[in-house]
Amino acid sequence: MGANIQVGGGGKGKRRANVRPHMNVTPLVDVVLVLLIIFMVIAPMMVKQFWLHVPKKETAAAPAEEPSADDQVSIVMTVRADGTVWINQDRVELPELPEKLERIFAARAERVMFFDAADAVPYGVAMAALDAARGGGAVNIAVLTESVLQ
Repeated sequence: MGANIQVGGGGKGKRRANVRPHMNVTPLVDVVLVLLIIFMVIAPMMVKQFWLHVPKKETAAAPAEEPSADDQVSIVMTVRADGTVWINQDRVELPELPEKLERIFAARAERVMFFDAADAVPYGVAMAALDAARGGGAVNIAVLTESVLQ
């Protein structure tokens, strides 16, 4: 009447094997490789920088200086709603813009230029004009806050 019941064992003479949990790292390696590829693709896009210098707020105590008659005319590059680029009152084609600005800046000590764009100008067109101006030798480009477009 006494029945022998064995729980969890093999048979007699079999040694019980130690079961150890192990981590499957294959999904972890897959995720890391995907992230590496994403960062390799994004990294070249993060190289472009566009620095913006905002003027400090003037106080009421500082008197405004009157411009002298000897000052040269400021260079104002405008991009109109139809996509045309103008330097002061002269229309300039975009491929010719760097060469034209190089000639203008050759006669000046400072390489300062003012930029204005119509509200309807697409961002890409405005940035292409700014890149061309930078290629033409404009060191400081000031963005106008009040429109000079007619």
